[in-house]
Amino acid sequence: MKLHELQYNEGARSNRKRLGRGQGSGTGKTAGKGHKGQNARSGGGVSLGFEGGQTPLFRRIPKRGFTNRTRKEYAIVNVSSLDIFDNGTVVTTELLMEVGLVKKTLDGIKILGNGELSKKLTINANKFSKSAVVVIEKAGGSVVVI
Repeated sequence: MKLHELQYNEGARSNRKRLGRGQGSGTGKTAGKGHKGQNARSGGGVSLGFEGGQTPLFRRIPKRGFTNRTRKEYAIVNVSSLDIFDNGTVVTTELLMEVGLVKKTLDGIKILGNGELSKKLTINANKFSKSAVVVIEKAGGSVVVI
């Protein structure tokens, strides 16, 4: 097979409907919109969620909860997963992404104290839990808040 021999599968592509191009086309004159009414006008039609004047569903359902717009969401890493690094390593955001412990940094990185740490590491992160600081310093490492 060569590049010039490539073809779409049968029925994979259909021609677009050409509206208002004469009676013979089947969609001439009113262009498939029928006669008069809201949907026949330019810019006509109802908005999303409109139910003919009845109170729409999204307004009938009670409001619940609260969304904090200034909330910060951190990518979390447990202390136990940092045991893969060698002794004396400076653990940075870039290193965590390179190794695959973090996919997205979001608003920063937070280290949690779940698990044990047997290596002496210097860890740079945006936030640390109290238990993480205890575990890291017990192993002889140090904590740097970015």
